[in-house]
Amino acid sequence: MKAAVIMGSKSDSPIVEKTVSILQEFGVDVEVRIISAHRTPMLLGKFLESIDEKGIEVVIAAAGKAAHLAGVLASGTTVPVIGLPIKSGTMDGIDSLLSTVQMPTGIPVATVAIDGAENAGLLAVQILSLKYEILRDKMKKYRDRMREELERQDKEFQSL
Repeated sequence: MKAAVIMGSKSDSPIVEKTVSILQEFGVDVEVRIISAHRTPMLLGKFLESIDEKGIEVVIAAAGKAAHLAGVLASGTTVPVIGLPIKSGTMDGIDSLLSTVQMPTGIPVATVAIDGAENAGLLAVQILSLKYEILRDKMKKYRDRMREELERQDKEFQSL
């Protein structure tokens, strides 16, 4: 069970850390890299060439502004790519969202909300769970814990 999380710049790391934490919680091996689609395209090409040999089964691409990272990754592999648009000072992250989600036919990118780091990790787990049944069991337990916590909060709130 292996995922790669690629961020376009180090400034994306506070958001990306949440994605990595989710993946690690589920026991997924994670490779984390800083590779820019625009500033280091040769490095991105080398990474794409190594995906199969490294056993990477899903890629999460986090980028802001002109967020082409997910699309470029998706164009170079058949491994599922999840785009994580990062909020930037420009357009409150809408530019990142549109750059990530508006892909041409034939090059799909699954896309989560702006700064939706936890959901990016959870979607990767769900994709991997198609192959690894243990992840389906862990996802069920994760959701049970979420439900139980919300029920606890509801009871607590009602007693006020």
